[in-house]
Amino acid sequence: MDFSKETVLITGASSGLGEAMSLRFSELGAKVVMLARRKDRLLQLQKTLKKDSFYVAIDISDTKEVADLPSNIPDEFSDISVLVNNAASGTDRGPVQAAKLQDWDEMINVNVRGLLHVTKAFLPKLLQRSHGHIINIGSLAGQFPGPNNAVYSATKAFVRQFSKNMKSDLISSNVRCTYIAPGAVETEFSLVRWHGDKNKASKIYEGYEGMTAKDIADAAIYACGAPLNVDVTEIEIMPHAQGFGPRIFHRQLS
Repeated sequence: MDFSKETVLITGASSGLGEAMSLRFSELGAKVVMLARRKDRLLQLQKTLKKDSFYVAIDISDTKEVADLPSNIPDEFSDISVLVNNAASGTDRGPVQAAKLQDWDEMINVNVRGLLHVTKAFLPKLLQRSHGHIINIGSLAGQFPGPNNAVYSATKAFVRQFSKNMKSDLISSNVRCTYIAPGAVETEFSLVRWHGDKNKASKIYEGYEGMTAKDIADAAIYACGAPLNVDVTEIEIMPHAQGFGPRIFHRQLS
């Protein structure tokens, strides 16, 4: 696929899925605009990209900075044609009765408010073009409930429903919308969730072969590469070894 005429903006680009998508779109000829909090990681990633790129060190939960973003991007990178809402926080670390409100607020501010504000900031750019595409990264957790994941799951369920309603609102425009729901992908995500505890993070992927970030990047490329009259509305993708949700029983045995 040739993305040489496209400019792709990716949130959460400094690691994991965002890093993989930055690399993949760049390999296929696109200009890439990378957003993330860690400037050092963005600078390091920029050096490995094959095409021109631009980065902004930003926390997308800062809505004032997000609103100012379009006017702060240089002209040669301002013609955004693909927006990848990838940045997310997953800090559920136990059941609701033990959770911290601070963690809940962080997930809502990034996964919901941040995504909404980034979308609102760049949608006018997409609508001005002959075509545009929004990729919203969700999670299987948004479809299947499970323990110790209440607010993260709820935020991803929001992203899924928002994506489907946005597709309906944009039906008279040239902008498409795709929701991608990954299952178990081995990235830094779990390491951040468990405050850098490598032992806890590694147990999530123990005993089976999970997916890589590149697998999800390839799914995004597939959606964007579809003919312009075709909407890939949702991609659910998981390792072969993963099933659908836990079976939970609280058994009181005499």
